[in-house]
Amino acid sequence: MNDQFTRQAQDMFSAAKDARIPENIQAIAEDGVAKTREAIDKLQSASKDGVKTIENVMLTAQAGARTLGEKVLRNVEVNTEAALDAAEAIAKAKTVPEVIKLQTSYFQQQMTASANQTKEFFELSSKIAQQTFETMNAAAAKTFEQMKKSA
Repeated sequence: MNDQFTRQAQDMFSAAKDARIPENIQAIAEDGVAKTREAIDKLQSASKDGVKTIENVMLTAQAGARTLGEKVLRNVEVNTEAALDAAEAIAKAKTVPEVIKLQTSYFQQQMTASANQTKEFFELSSKIAQQTFETMNAAAAKTFEQMKKSA
């Protein structure tokens, strides 16, 4: 039984050795491989562009977050310095009316400063958000443009 199987396998290999693949089948296979390679190249290029786009959006958002953080820290420094200056002046006051005047002045200055700081912070936040969204929109437009070209 084993000899018979071996003989049949040898006969099949001998017959296959002389068999030729038709040219049209070979051309179809080669064309399929070429088109697959082209599609993969386009996908890889789009993927690389996508990664760059995400990096740009993230860098823009990160820079914005850093700017906002620095603004908050600067406001805290300014407000702390103002509070310490007021406390020092109050500590040196000789009369109760002088203490009340200094406290009132500090409170009014801090209310104005707080309003200005809040306004500046929201304006900065809006500007950063706009920059981030513009970066995202530009990236989306570029991606859609590339998709149109690929189609």
